Amino acid sequence: MYIGLQDMFKVGIGPSSSHTVGPMRAARRFALGLPDTALCEVQRVEVELFGSLAHTGHGHGTDLAVLMGLCGEVPDTIDTGSISSRVAAIHVNRCLPLLARHEVPFDISHDLLFNRVEELPVHTNGMRFQAWNRAGSLLDSRELYSVGGGFVVDAEEHFVGSGRGTENAVPHLFTTMEELLERARQQNRFLTDLLFENECALHGEAATHAFIDRIDAVMMDCIDRGLTTTGTLPGGLRVQRRAPGMAGRLRSTPPHASEGAMNWVSAWAIAVNEENAAGGRVVTAPTNGAAGTLPAVLRYYRECRNGDREGIKRFFMAATAVGALCKRNASISGAEVGCQGEVGSAAAMAAAGLCAALGGSNDEIENAAEIALEHHLGMTCDPIGGLVQVPCIERNAMGAVKAINACSMAMLGSGMHMVTLDEAIETMRTTGKDMQSRYKETSLGGLAITVSVGQVEC
Repeated sequence: MYIGLQDMFKVGIGPSSSHTVGPMRAARRFALGLPDTALCEVQRVEVELFGSLAHTGHGHGTDLAVLMGLCGEVPDTIDTGSISSRVAAIHVNRCLPLLARHEVPFDISHDLLFNRVEELPVHTNGMRFQAWNRAGSLLDSRELYSVGGGFVVDAEEHFVGSGRGTENAVPHLFTTMEELLERARQQNRFLTDLLFENECALHGEAATHAFIDRIDAVMMDCIDRGLTTTGTLPGGLRVQRRAPGMAGRLRSTPPHASEGAMNWVSAWAIAVNEENAAGGRVVTAPTNGAAGTLPAVLRYYRECRNGDREGIKRFFMAATAVGALCKRNASISGAEVGCQGEVGSAAAMAAAGLCAALGGSNDEIENAAEIALEHHLGMTCDPIGGLVQVPCIERNAMGAVKAINACSMAMLGSGMHMVTLDEAIETMRTTGKDMQSRYKETSLGGLAITVSVGQVEC
C-alpha cells in the first residue's frame, strides 16, 4: 500500500494516535461491520484491550475512545467537549447507543476489559470486539490492531478503513529512499515534484492543495490555542501548562531574531503537545505523542525563514515520504519500537520538510532526515503514569530543535555522509525489536518507575 499525504497526516484528538485515534476508528469500524439486520439484534458488546493498550489505556483515554467509536464517532469531527458527559451517561445508564442507532446494555466494568497478561499475535496494541444477540449467540468477533499514527490493521495485517487502491495507482512508486532518489536522478527532477504527482494521481491537484491548507491551518491553530490556554493538564500528574508563560516571556524577542528563534520553536512544540495531552484537536505527525515537532518546525519556516505556500507544499511532500518510509520499513508506534519511532520519525520528517522548503537538494533532504533520525535511535517510550505528558511534551521540543539543526548540518555540508536514511530506519527497526517491552509504552520501566508520583492511574 502506498502511504501518501492523506494517510500520514490525520486530524484527530489527543492524547494518543495509537491509543485514542486508532481505537476510536477500530471500534467504529467493528460496529459498521455489523449487518443492518444484525445491528438491531445486538444485546451485548464486549471489548478487550491487550498489551500496551491495556497497560496505559486509561492514561491515554483508550476507554473513552472505544466508547465513542462504538457510538459512531470519528476523531476528526467529534465534539471533544461532549465526551465526558456522554461517557458519564453510559456509566450511569449502563447503556450504549451503538452507532447512535441501537441501545445496547453496556456495563463498562464488565464489558470493557483491560487484559494486562496476554497479547494478540500481530501487534502489542491489540483489540478484540465481540457482539452477541439476546439468545447468547455470537453475532461477530473481530481482532483489530492500532499500529501507530491512527492506522488500524486486521489480523491479516491489511489496513482497515482505508480508501487506498493498489500501489500501481501512483506514477512514482518507491519502497526505500534510495529508490526515490534514483527515480529523481533518472528524471533530473526534485523528489518533491515526483511526490506531488503521486498525490495528484490519488486525489487530484485541487484536493491535494486543499488538504495541505487544511492540515497547515489545524497545526497553526493548535499552536495558537496552546500558547493562550492556561491551567493544569488532566490525568493526576498535576502538570501545569507552560507554553503561555514561555510565550509571555518571549514577547519582547520576535521569532525572527536569531537569539529567540529556538526558544520560540520550543514554545510552539510544547503548545501543541499540551493541547494533545488535554485531549484537544491535533494533527498526527506522524503520531499524537509526536504531534508538536513538525508544526513547530513548520512555524519556524513560516515566521523565521519567510516561508511561502510553495515551500509549505514541498515541506509536506518531503515529510510525508520520510514518515511513510519509517512506517513501512520500521514503525512509528511507541508500543512497537519506543519513542525513536515517534519523536525520532517526527524529527526526521520535519528535517526533510524544512530542507525541501528551503530549496535543499534531493541528497540534502535525505541527509537531513538521516541526521535527525540517527540522533534519536534507542529512545525509549516510558510515559510517567501512562500519560502523554512527561517526558513526551518536552521531547517534542527537543525533536524540533534537533530537526532544524539536522537541516542546517545537511545544507552546510559537502553532501557526503556515511549513513543513509534507509540504514538509519533499518537500525530503528532492529533496535526496537531488541528493546524490552517495559520501555515500549507500557509504563513498566524507565522514568515511569524511577520517578515517584504517588497514586496515578495508568
